[in-house]
Amino acid sequence: MDHRPLSLQEKESIVKFFGKPIEELNPHSYRQLLRELRSRYHPDNFEKFGDETVRELATEKFQIIEHLAGRIEEHFKNDPNTHSADWEDYLQRDARFAFDRMKIEINTADKDLKYHLFGTYYRWLVYGDSYKIPGTRAQITIDDNHQGNSIGYRETIRMYLSFGENDSTEDIVRWLFTKIEGRADSLIIHKELVQVDFNAILIALKRQSYLSIGMSA
Repeated sequence: MDHRPLSLQEKESIVKFFGKPIEELNPHSYRQLLRELRSRYHPDNFEKFGDETVRELATEKFQIIEHLAGRIEEHFKNDPNTHSADWEDYLQRDARFAFDRMKIEINTADKDLKYHLFGTYYRWLVYGDSYKIPGTRAQITIDDNHQGNSIGYRETIRMYLSFGENDSTEDIVRWLFTKIEGRADSLIIHKELVQVDFNAILIALKRQSYLSIGMSA
């Protein structure tokens, strides 16, 4: 998790997008504002303009919002004045997670990213075989008939993540983030556009795979 203090630029951006300093936000008002911001600035809303520059600007702004959301959520988790009942269940310490075939799409201009992700295994993975994430029992499967749509030097890598309650979401995200940092242009997790940032990816993964609070029976 990102435990660095908020930078001056991040604090100013929070005021710019959320309308007030982080100290004046609470979980309820934050969630409402975040829903409105995601709805307003989602890149899909700008497809109608048919302008790639407009879409790229919207994507950049959306990614800034997602980054700020991750930082705000980390702030709430560490703030002793924020009661645990006020916050999302999936961020509680005893939350449990699992998912079968979570769809992940990585957009990149790096033609070597697939190799960087899977090494020489990628030659078989494009035909639907599975890859075990080191240090976990989590599995990655490439879309059976999908080898990436290349436009110039751009490619979309579509894959599916499966993991169980005993797998560490932190270990899964650490593997993914270290592989795509500086190489991926954008990341979509289960239809959600996510900032290529460890904290943002972890929160998105937990939000999508949350099962319940408490130990399994």
